[in-house]
Amino acid sequence: MTTELRRLRNYIDGEFRDAADGRTTEVVNPATGEVYATAPLSGSADVDAAMAAAEAAFPAWRDLVPGERQKALLKIADAVEARAEELVAAESENTGKPIGLTRSEEIPPMVDQIRFFAGAARLLEGRSAGEYMDGLTSIIRREPVGVCAQVAPWNYPMMMAVWKFAPALAAGNTVVLKPSDTTPASTVLLAEIIGSIVPKGVFNVVCGDRDTGRLMVEHETPAMASITGSVRAGMQVAETASKDLKRVHLELGGKAPVVVFEDTDIPKAVEDISVAGFFNAGQDCTAATRVLVHESIHDEFVAALAKAATDTKTGQPDDEDVLYGPLNNANQLAQVSGFIDRLPSHAKVEAGGHRVGDKGFFYAPTVVSGLKQDDEIIQKEVFGPVITVQKFTDENQAVTFANGVEYALASSVWTKDHGRAMRMSKALDFGCVWINTHIPLVAEMPHGGFKKSGYGKDLSAYGFEDYTRIKHVMTSLD
Repeated sequence: MTTELRRLRNYIDGEFRDAADGRTTEVVNPATGEVYATAPLSGSADVDAAMAAAEAAFPAWRDLVPGERQKALLKIADAVEARAEELVAAESENTGKPIGLTRSEEIPPMVDQIRFFAGAARLLEGRSAGEYMDGLTSIIRREPVGVCAQVAPWNYPMMMAVWKFAPALAAGNTVVLKPSDTTPASTVLLAEIIGSIVPKGVFNVVCGDRDTGRLMVEHETPAMASITGSVRAGMQVAETASKDLKRVHLELGGKAPVVVFEDTDIPKAVEDISVAGFFNAGQDCTAATRVLVHESIHDEFVAALAKAATDTKTGQPDDEDVLYGPLNNANQLAQVSGFIDRLPSHAKVEAGGHRVGDKGFFYAPTVVSGLKQDDEIIQKEVFGPVITVQKFTDENQAVTFANGVEYALASSVWTKDHGRAMRMSKALDFGCVWINTHIPLVAEMPHGGFKKSGYGKDLSAYGFEDYTRIKHVMTSLD
C-alpha cells in the first residue's frame, strides 16, 4: 500500500496554483529520509505571474495609511498564534525539528516580530521639515521601495519568512517570496494565512530551486532582492542584481567565536554554550560553533563541554527529551560528515563525530579540540552540531583568532571583568556581541553582519528602514 503524497502549490495573486508547466520536486522529511510531499518547480511563467500580481497590487498597498497596514499585520500575528499547532506540525514534518521546542521557541518570537513590525508601520521617521536655504522648505518622505523578491533558507523556514515579509509589508511593499526547495510546507501554509487577510497580489509564494530564485532576482520588476542563505548564494544574488542596480539585502553565513576567559563561570558557560551550539542541529548562522578558551582553563573546559555533548540528545520530533532533530537534507549530512572525515591529525574528537542511526539525517553532538587557526573546520562554516575548541594565551591573541575568519555575523565574550568585556565588544568585528550569553534575539534589536556575512539588517527599526527609500521634497515659500 502506498501513501499518497501531499501536494503543495504556489500562491500567486490570491490563489493556489501548480507550476505552469506542471513540474514538481519531491519534499523529504529529514527525520525519516522519506518523501512525503511534492512542490512546484516554478519556472519563468510562474515568476512572471507572481511579479505581475505584486506589481499590480503595489500602488493600493503603498497608498494605504500606515494604520491600515498595521491592522493587517496584527491580524496576521493573531492568525499565526491561533493556527500555531498547524504551523508547528508543518514545520516539524518539513525539518524534523522537535515539536515541543518548535512550539515554544519559534511561534512566540514569530508572533512578537510580526507585531513589532505592525507598530513600525506607523513610525516612518525622517528629519523634520525645515528651511536650509532662504525661501525654501525641505521635507523628507520615506517611501516603500516597491516589489521585493525574497528568498528564505531551510534552517528556520517559518521564522525567516516572517523576517522577510513582515518589515516589507509594514513599509508598504509587496512581496514575492521563495522558500527553500527542501522546506516549502510551512511557507505555503503561511501564504494561506496571510492571503486571507491582505489584498490579492500583496503576498505571493513561488516554490522552486536555485534556478527559480535566480529568475526572481533577474526579473525586471523587483526593486529589491533579499536573501538569507550561503555566502556563495549571496554573492550570486549581488552579482545578478547589479546588472540593473536592484537594492540588495544579504544575511549570509556565520562562524561565531565564543571567547571564554579564565574568570568565567565554567559550568554556566558550558551549559549555555552547548545549547547555543547544538540547538537546531547547529544549523544557525549565529550558533556558538567556534569556542576560544584561555589556556589556563582549556583542559577543564573541554572536558566539561565534551560531557555536555555526550549528555545532549538528538532524535525524532515527538521525543520530548531531545534538544535537536536531524540535519536538513542528505547533502547537509554529507557536508558535516566530510568536515570530520577531513580533520587534520592534530585534531581530537572529544565527543560525537558520527551519524546517529541509519534512518533520517541525524548527527551526534560533536566537540573537536586541538585545532589551529588555519584548519578548514575553523575557517569554513560547518552548519551542523559541531563545536570546535582552540586555546589562546591573552586578550590580543583571542581577538586575532576571533576576527581571523571571513564571516562577521555574531560573537560572544565570557568574563566577569566589565572593562575586558567592553574592550572585547569594541575589538570584535561582528554584527552582534553577546556578553556572558549567546544567541538571544529580540525584535527591537538588529540582526546582521559584516564582511562575507552580508549587509543589511533584519529585525528592529534598522531592518524596517532597509525596506524604504528616502525622497527629498523642496518647496518655495514664495
